Amino acid sequence: MSRKVTAHLFSSANGVVESPNLFQFDAFGQEEEAAMAKSIAGITDVVIGTTLWKEWSEFWPGSDIEPFASFINPVRKHVVSSTLSGDLAWNSTLVEGDPVDYVKALRDNGAEGGEISIAGGIQTIRSLFVAGVVDELTLTTHPVVTPEGARLFDESVPLTRLTLVDSQITAAGNALLTYSLRD
Repeated sequence: MSRKVTAHLFSSANGVVESPNLFQFDAFGQEEEAAMAKSIAGITDVVIGTTLWKEWSEFWPGSDIEPFASFINPVRKHVVSSTLSGDLAWNSTLVEGDPVDYVKALRDNGAEGGEISIAGGIQTIRSLFVAGVVDELTLTTHPVVTPEGARLFDESVPLTRLTLVDSQITAAGNALLTYSLRD
């Protein structure tokens, strides 16, 4: 039995997903909190890139910001990195070999846990989604245009057709859009 693989990013209206802390908090309410709680429920494994893992591993172990601290600290983390080596702290394992093959093997080993979340970074989510190993990608699109920052789908991504599988507009003006790759 295959496990579900998801990813969730915050985005500006012009597609920037880098540093959402610079634009998301003035448009983040109860509906967004509920959506986040729903998105992390049932996840037992998180695939994460080096930069985000380093940032989070320095912040979250000492944090009491709920509900995320109770989720991210005990969950199994699989770190995609070409610079780290050896044993990793914070309930983390280094991804060996090709990340696409690694996530496929993790997904196809259904006896080993619940859902899998691809938490970042941008390149990690992009490559795994375009490779077809992410079942659903949710973008919480905020009503803001930001002048700089990396986009999830930039000029490096080939023509990729998507299917909208769920949508919600919140009172704060955010569009929560969930996509899968179109067959």
